Amino acid sequence: MTYTTTASAAELKINGKTYHLPLVEGTMGDKAIDISNLLRETGYITLDSGYKNTGSCTSSVTYLDGRGGILRYRGYDIEDLAKNCLFVEVAYLLLHGKLPNAAELEAFKQLIGRFALIHEDMIHFFDHFPSHASPMSILSVMVNSLCNFYPEMSANPLEDFDETSTRLISKIRTIAAFSYKKSIGHPLVYPRHDLCYCGNFLHMMFDKPVRPYTVRPEIVTALNKLLILHADHEQNCSTSTVRLVGSAGVNIYAAIAAGINALWGPLHGGANEAVLDMLETIYADDSNFEKYINKAKDRNDPFRLTGFGHRVYKTYDPRAKIIKKACDEILRVLNVSDPLLDIAYKLEEIALHDEYFIERNLYPNVDFYSGIIYRALGIPSNMFTVMFALGRLPGWIAQWKEMHEDPATRIGRPRQVYIGEPARKFIPLAERP
Repeated sequence: MTYTTTASAAELKINGKTYHLPLVEGTMGDKAIDISNLLRETGYITLDSGYKNTGSCTSSVTYLDGRGGILRYRGYDIEDLAKNCLFVEVAYLLLHGKLPNAAELEAFKQLIGRFALIHEDMIHFFDHFPSHASPMSILSVMVNSLCNFYPEMSANPLEDFDETSTRLISKIRTIAAFSYKKSIGHPLVYPRHDLCYCGNFLHMMFDKPVRPYTVRPEIVTALNKLLILHADHEQNCSTSTVRLVGSAGVNIYAAIAAGINALWGPLHGGANEAVLDMLETIYADDSNFEKYINKAKDRNDPFRLTGFGHRVYKTYDPRAKIIKKACDEILRVLNVSDPLLDIAYKLEEIALHDEYFIERNLYPNVDFYSGIIYRALGIPSNMFTVMFALGRLPGWIAQWKEMHEDPATRIGRPRQVYIGEPARKFIPLAERP
């Protein structure tokens, strides 16, 4: 990993003594203060709850400019990738650092097709989950168990990285579809080698013996866009989790399973499901969206508009612009009239022109429309976060690979500032009040 250490340095004064901390600048002008030797030199650590202002690593995978509303994978604007690429092309880009040529893409697709099936013994696992089990919990358990069926991929996965990465990308799709089928009591549908990545997933999800499912190209296009938009997003909670767990030297399956569990949280990957819940709540209340706008403005009211604002973006989420257009197109193609979409449009219109939201940079984010598209495609809300995981997997793997290739990587070990009791004298049990 390369970056520039500038000639100047930051000065830190503690108790009259001055310390010089190196300044670091990334290729896009990102600036940082290198504090890696701070504790050794000063006896101090930094305190940054939630890591809001802490860079945990250098990375060449994704560039994100929250103020400018820019998102790029390996230097390519997200708008260009979503418009022109298949999800598997973007997956290749994230994993290998460049877009594939025709031969490389075909070889990549062949590997994904080759690994589409899961071990037949794994299918019995599904029978032992309760019928109400969360698909995310099933996904995490099944991915973690892959190391037992393919232990050769755990020894030195970087030597056979293409096989390791495509095995995961292909099998997670099959596991996700099988978990859905089991949850509704339907027979499993096995993958077909003549279908593309997204088409195969839709086939396994919705095909039935009594009613064969026709894979429509418009739906495949919409799903490709959604997965591309979710493919990576810098050092978010789940990606940081993959890196942190992976730094302990665990196998890649365990690291990815940890990322899935982090994504499960309603403040992270579960946000698009929460948006749909919010819209349904407003719809059930006679679509009185103005009431909920006022509730959101009331500091004493716990209600918040889900799907607005972002931890990093201080302007319109570039993914939201793409997904809004995709939402309009797929609903028109499918001839879907969704009252929840009408509420969403009204909420967005108000937020974009209301000073309260403008001052606080509360613009619609990617979660605001993704749930509506998944709903239109027939994907149930309890599968929304699973869909997020399918899209994010190539980014997780790319970040895991980058971490293992970086000689500067050490096991993740954050510090703390202790605020508990000072040293206390031990009191024997019989003497305690």
